[in-house]
Amino acid sequence: MSRSNYTFTSESVSEGHPDKVCDRISDAVLDAFLAEEPEARVACETFATTNRVVIGGEVGLSDQEKLHDYMGRIDDIARACIKDIGYEQDKFHWNTCEITNLLHEQSAHIAQGVDAAADKDEGAGDQGIMFGYATNETPALMPAPIQYAHAILRRLAEVRKDGTEPALGPDAKSQLSVIYRDGKPVGVSSVVLSTQHLDESLTSEDIRAMVAPYINEVLPDGWLTDATEWHVNPTGKFVIGGPDGDAGLTGRKIIVDTYGGAAPHGGGAFSGKDPTKVDRSAAYAARYLAKNVVAAGLADKCTIQLSYAIGVSKPLSIYCDTFGTGEVADAAIEAAVARAMDLTPRGIREHLQLNKPVYQRTAAYGHFGRAPDADGGFSWERTDLADALRAGL
Repeated sequence: MSRSNYTFTSESVSEGHPDKVCDRISDAVLDAFLAEEPEARVACETFATTNRVVIGGEVGLSDQEKLHDYMGRIDDIARACIKDIGYEQDKFHWNTCEITNLLHEQSAHIAQGVDAAADKDEGAGDQGIMFGYATNETPALMPAPIQYAHAILRRLAEVRKDGTEPALGPDAKSQLSVIYRDGKPVGVSSVVLSTQHLDESLTSEDIRAMVAPYINEVLPDGWLTDATEWHVNPTGKFVIGGPDGDAGLTGRKIIVDTYGGAAPHGGGAFSGKDPTKVDRSAAYAARYLAKNVVAAGLADKCTIQLSYAIGVSKPLSIYCDTFGTGEVADAAIEAAVARAMDLTPRGIREHLQLNKPVYQRTAAYGHFGRAPDADGGFSWERTDLADALRAGL
């Protein structure tokens, strides 16, 4: 029997966290190549440490001359990301840090599995399992702990960047412990926030007084009470942040990127990968399907798993779990999602219009639970498949 009364905790990290700096650069490189050629191939990894950024991996364009030209733009792309995030520290400054570009052309042996077949028979770029999840406990159909942990850091980034709170630095982490009663989130038992600050004289108490109004602003009414425990900058000063304080790598925050631990994750990271990589595109498709199942009223919560083999176009399996909340059998939902959407790699890309330069914006504050953008960004957050799913049962 599932528990209905419990406390669940999720964390988020800001755009200035060292790993997120790397995710941002990797996705900015991806966007640059997709802007040139929608079918560009990119698998970009970034490493950042004190005064240094190293970018490596594989890229591919059909025009080799343009590929050479784009290789020369990588330095500027990385610096623009670091500048927008806000790093102007002595030992990590957008204008002075050393950037090493080790990108090279994609392996022909990897490409052949994707390219060998044409159109909808195009194979997956790798094997793997991908999960999507949705729950009706928040308006975005996301788990409350991760959704609001992200919201706190997004709000603090806004007031840092617009000058309202100039003492805040780019690097930050949040953590929320959410109380559930009868399976629904009703409050917060503890708030943990560590945020970089540029004024060395500020104490933990000063920082709490600064950030508390914004945390109150983004959490539902009544969730913070006198019983809520606060841990703001619990170790004291946090002046040195970002890659100067701790090295960063692309793809190290996969639970922050997805569901905060409230749902399974297949293991593959997202950032820096073009949408032929099912690590990314099929995870987006699984979220899209799970969200539409819940939006259609077919279940209160839903997990969808997809699996693929390299060079094989169709998913090897489709699995659904509605945790006993489904209006119909899980097997019926599995059949309905297979009919409602072409789940080949090309079918996913076409349905969700993934061959667009829309990925840099996903690099911080979660890939899920965001509003769809007019230009196609976060297309996997649409609920336009709900009617088709209901009709398919």
